Amino acid sequence: MDIMKYEDLSRLCKAAISDNGFKFSEHNYSKEDVNNLLRAQFNLLAPDYRSFRRNQNTIFELIEETLDDVLPAKVAQQYMDFADTQTIAQGDKAVFRQKYTEVAKKRAKTFITRVGLAGRYETFMLDGREITVETGAIGYAVRIGFEEFLDGRIDFSDLTSIMLEGFNEYIYAEVAKALASAVKSLPTANKAEVAGFDETTMDDLLGIADSYGRSAIYCTEEFARTMVPAEGWRSSELKNERWNNGYIANYKGHQVIVLPQSMLDATNETKVIDPAQAYIIPVGAEKPVKIVFEGQTAVRMIEDNDDWSRDMQTYTKMGIAIIENNWMCSYRNTELTTASRH
Repeated sequence: MDIMKYEDLSRLCKAAISDNGFKFSEHNYSKEDVNNLLRAQFNLLAPDYRSFRRNQNTIFELIEETLDDVLPAKVAQQYMDFADTQTIAQGDKAVFRQKYTEVAKKRAKTFITRVGLAGRYETFMLDGREITVETGAIGYAVRIGFEEFLDGRIDFSDLTSIMLEGFNEYIYAEVAKALASAVKSLPTANKAEVAGFDETTMDDLLGIADSYGRSAIYCTEEFARTMVPAEGWRSSELKNERWNNGYIANYKGHQVIVLPQSMLDATNETKVIDPAQAYIIPVGAEKPVKIVFEGQTAVRMIEDNDDWSRDMQTYTKMGIAIIENNWMCSYRNTELTTASRH
């Protein structure tokens, strides 16, 4: 077997972390065959340590290109209901053009808050109907031996998935902090804090958001489970839906979109997304979250660990901004907590 051309190797790497097969030289490779073929190709590039050192730049470029192709697409798909995602070249400025519904043109006043890294929130100006989002560097490291991949103990899809998961969890936590920041500046009528679920309060907030377009409810599953309407609304279908899903997926004509929950660290004691919080956002209105990726991902290997293990480090630039407005509403159930129950 010969080493593939670089462009074919790049396609193969991307196929390894997708659900698609791979066609090469008239052969159709299934999903399960892709990693075996990729491992064989990497074994040709790095059959021994010296070859690995000689060809590591090619290997790193393949990982970098794969992350650059997959990470923005993964983030865009995961947050598509309430976030716009943009990828720009190094040194360019991310500019989002403000969109308005006909109702919002007449009534909405908006202002922007940039989300700084490490939870710093700064204000910047809205220039006409264009929003500029600043970016900052984020990095992620995983300790892994490349020999594990060559020996078949780990797949390339596992290797890149570990990195993708690290970046994605970081972005998700930043989105959560950004949304929490946006709630603070909402008009008083647009937010409520109640001990438990109060149907009248939720309906009032839905009425405000619906005046800008039919709204959807974004919350964790913990919050969704508390949304039980009055007895008159409890049909057998709703009861079956709640029994099967654990919550009602449609509340009085409003879709309930459950945000995935995760833990802050390995202790599993603190949740990333505050389960007490629900966001009510008009569908079709300006998406409140803006996510930007700038430039190319960079990968390097640190090899000076005492046990000869290697730290594979990645670096990329991204930014998040929130459009704070008067069409989003917030319901906070103070009976719920970010602490995990033991």
